[in-house]
Amino acid sequence: MTASILIIYTGGTIGMKEDPLDGTLKPFDFSQIMEEVPELNKFDVHIDSHTFDPLIDSSDVEPALWVSLAELIRDRYEDYDGFVVLHGTDTMAYSASTLSFMLEGLTKPVVFTGSQLPIGVPRTDGKENLISAVEIAAAKDEKGHARVPEVCICFDSLLLRGNRSTKYSAEAFNAFASPNCPPLAEAGINIRYNTDLIRRPIYWDALLHVQTHLDTRVSILKIHPGMTPTVARLFLCAPDIRACIIETYGSGNALSKPWFLDILHEADRMGKIMLNVTQCKSGTVNMSLYATGATLKQAGVLSGNDITTEAALGKLFCLMGRSDNNQWVKTMLEKDLCGEITK
Repeated sequence: MTASILIIYTGGTIGMKEDPLDGTLKPFDFSQIMEEVPELNKFDVHIDSHTFDPLIDSSDVEPALWVSLAELIRDRYEDYDGFVVLHGTDTMAYSASTLSFMLEGLTKPVVFTGSQLPIGVPRTDGKENLISAVEIAAAKDEKGHARVPEVCICFDSLLLRGNRSTKYSAEAFNAFASPNCPPLAEAGINIRYNTDLIRRPIYWDALLHVQTHLDTRVSILKIHPGMTPTVARLFLCAPDIRACIIETYGSGNALSKPWFLDILHEADRMGKIMLNVTQCKSGTVNMSLYATGATLKQAGVLSGNDITTEAALGKLFCLMGRSDNNQWVKTMLEKDLCGEITK
């Protein structure tokens, strides 16, 4: 049976093509995708497209786009076997991470991809990324179930879990990395799936539930030498801040100066949610390893384990959008909800 895929173009480099009249890069018509990428005709796949209007530059992505994207997938969910989302690379990891929490009960692939070079230039990486993303989104196992029923990023021959990914390079074709979780699939001569890592639903006939209410009252405080009490208090205790992601050194360490610990305790008394995420690309937070980490824990800071900052942000947006009870949010933060942390 022919698989049906919806390609959703939100914006970004991949959809650009050189105008033969003035030489400028302009978005091409995705309704003509089979003509632009004729290799797709070799797959037994029916492809439709949807283009956002207006297109969104990756650096201008806002939660409103995630809501629109999630609602589009929900509304077209029964019509397609999988979805390919074309997106700018700068915020792709943020979008893929947040969508993984917004799409509850997902049983179909939602594969993000893009490119470092426009699809209409000779050395583009866009065609290969798009072709692999479509093939993966359409792939089914021997029971007819989706091979990868997750929100993923497909880039430079690797399929990465969306909420484990981060943009690694501004120039190289291997723009994304997932240091704490191996690839879900690798595209070579054949696509090799890492089946033991791929998450599958308990019930394949489960209904998709889309969470559209996001609470964005989150700050990100990057611990750095020379940080002042004014800065720390602003990020942790401001009245319009409900939660703070604290990017710490190494395995979860921060300065142990009394003024900083006092501000943490002040934030804790105010009921603020504080999540410890390491600045390192690889590794995990261990707040019991060093004394400085232990003092953070005593001040009410929660361990983010090996979650990325992008996934921490999306997880907080969704959990806080579901409940005004900060204690419930704290409890859920420490749980692995959709593969975002290693347990």
